[in-house]
Amino acid sequence: MDFDFEQLPPEDRYRLLCSFVAPRPIALVSTRGATGTANAAPMSFFNVFSQDPPIVILGIQAKPDGTEKETMRNIRRDREFVINLCDMPLAQAMVDCGIGFPDAVDEIALTGLTHAPSQKVAPSRVAEAPAAMECRLSQIIDYPRRAIVLGEVVQMHVRRECLDDQGRYVRADVYQPVARLHADNYVVCDRQFVLKASEELKTGS
Repeated sequence: MDFDFEQLPPEDRYRLLCSFVAPRPIALVSTRGATGTANAAPMSFFNVFSQDPPIVILGIQAKPDGTEKETMRNIRRDREFVINLCDMPLAQAMVDCGIGFPDAVDEIALTGLTHAPSQKVAPSRVAEAPAAMECRLSQIIDYPRRAIVLGEVVQMHVRRECLDDQGRYVRADVYQPVARLHADNYVVCDRQFVLKASEELKTGS
């Protein structure tokens, strides 16, 4: 089957793209509202794209009525945010943070999560997150109904048991992130394996 993306309706493009480009990591993005109220929202259009400089990217879609989501408005105004990574103990609260609450609602507190102070940015991080990245806005690329946000990571917090004794590599038996597939379907990275290039091909090259 072939699909002409120049003719296909957006909802059909979404279903195809999100079903096949999967799983996608989830960023529970925390920001501060105009009055100082904490905000948290899950974003599955998210990934890391560079280590030098350390750049992460978010894709934040507008609301159905075309207005910007609170997360996007907060990032534009304050130019900083925190990306909280999610594992299974955090999964339900992460999904519940995506409910369209009014701006005055603190989703972190409402879902039973705990605020933890950040070191270099104003928004708090989620204490229960296995890892969190404090970010400053690098640039925004605007489209009619979506903004692409590039953020520079300036500080990272990692739960100690997620790393090996040297603090260098992730322990796969401890850090098992939750990722999104499509619709309401998610997956946990609890089955990992080592895969290396074939030695006979490397030798012959």
